[in-house]
Amino acid sequence: MQKVLLVIFGTLCWMWTVEAKIAVYPRVTDKTVAENGLYRVYVREVGSRDSWNELQVFCVEVDMDTRSQAAMAQFDMGRPVEIRIVVSGMSVDNVKIRPLVCGINYKKIGEHALTFILEHPLKLSIEFGGDRLGNLHLFANPVETETYDGAEEKDVINWGEGTHDIFRKHCRLIYFGPGVHAPKDLPNNEIAIPSNCTVYLAPGAVVKAKLRLDKVENVRILGRGMLYHPLRGVEITHSRNIRVEGITVVDPQHYTIYGGGSENVTIRNVKSFSSRGWSYGIDLMCCRNWLIDDVFLRTSDDCLAFYNHRWWFWGNSRELTVQNSVLWADAAHAMHIGLHGDDLSDEGELLSKVTFCNIDVLNVDEDDDNYRGVMAVCSGGKNRVEKVLFENVRVEDCEEARLIDVRVCYNEKYNREPGGSIRNVIFRNITYQGEEGMMYPMRIRGYNHKACVAGVILDHILLNGRKMEDTQDIEMNDFVSGVEVK
Repeated sequence: MQKVLLVIFGTLCWMWTVEAKIAVYPRVTDKTVAENGLYRVYVREVGSRDSWNELQVFCVEVDMDTRSQAAMAQFDMGRPVEIRIVVSGMSVDNVKIRPLVCGINYKKIGEHALTFILEHPLKLSIEFGGDRLGNLHLFANPVETETYDGAEEKDVINWGEGTHDIFRKHCRLIYFGPGVHAPKDLPNNEIAIPSNCTVYLAPGAVVKAKLRLDKVENVRILGRGMLYHPLRGVEITHSRNIRVEGITVVDPQHYTIYGGGSENVTIRNVKSFSSRGWSYGIDLMCCRNWLIDDVFLRTSDDCLAFYNHRWWFWGNSRELTVQNSVLWADAAHAMHIGLHGDDLSDEGELLSKVTFCNIDVLNVDEDDDNYRGVMAVCSGGKNRVEKVLFENVRVEDCEEARLIDVRVCYNEKYNREPGGSIRNVIFRNITYQGEEGMMYPMRIRGYNHKACVAGVILDHILLNGRKMEDTQDIEMNDFVSGVEVK
């Protein structure tokens, strides 16, 4: 009888979640989790006369050069909603809601407030007076379709306050409920996740630890909770059949998601902020069959970096897809592939079939010309790179960047040998709209006659509204062939 009741309860919870109009998360009251006092954010259903639902607004540190305090709030929506933002002590006369392609118009209410409508879930940056460092990030998530409450009985770890020896070799669910979880006596502050397990971070959950998946399979990490100041967010090594969805990673020391030698992985609706050197977004080494969908990454190193051999990972990389995402690189590249490889092998490793589609880049800022590419294919360490597609990429004003950087390179800091060849790279439907930033010329360069670049298509590239017609403004050398502008 008890099992039947549990099934009914779970079904009712699922039905309520699907039909919910707005889901506001439980407040985090722990003083170690900083709130932002500049913005107050409210939400309600469009056309409703109900009272406003206030969202909790957190501080998120951004930009390694300034370590600035930006803001972040989020909720779930199942129907169109109205947003109200009140700003303390600041006029709302000069406001940008980005990505600009979303075309969101706001209405000013008095001197310090505005409202606007969201028809469907979006990930937004709302900037007042041109301030990109103290801006508000607003994430309207889709309503969760799978939830847990920690009351499940068998093979469940309910990681609550005061829990001690809860580690098990096998479990089907690890549950983090609302509140702050700072596990003690953990080597490297990491939690090892076993195979065939679901990890659920409930709305309002804050987990101060890294989740490590090593040599496991069939693992899911779900929910609306946060990983807060971990060494790394989620580490996926030598594993397969993994899904990470819905969580937020705040200020990891290094990677948001670190993948090595793993295959058949889906990353969806993950949000991340970082503000330290080498605090990458999603970094993959020798991985296969990854789908990265609907993520928001604001990082102080590459948002996305795909490599072959590095450290204890060897082998080719292939079939890596990123789509429907928003990227913001406060340092280094937005999208970068190819730098690290096995330079001790005879012919080098192959990185192939990589796709970036429907991407909005809100900013790139990099002083070092080695790392300025918004879209960078930079082959090093004997890597061979083939069949790369950048399609429907919209780049907004960048502080300092190169829109396209395709090079066979020898980076003395990271390579013992130059890269191998780069072949068949397509840039299709790329737009850049600049305002005040510095966008350097595009660059396509081989290293020598063997380590060359061959077959680059530039199809419908719009630069500040002007269609690119030829290659005269691209920096190229004699080791490049087959560049075609359409």
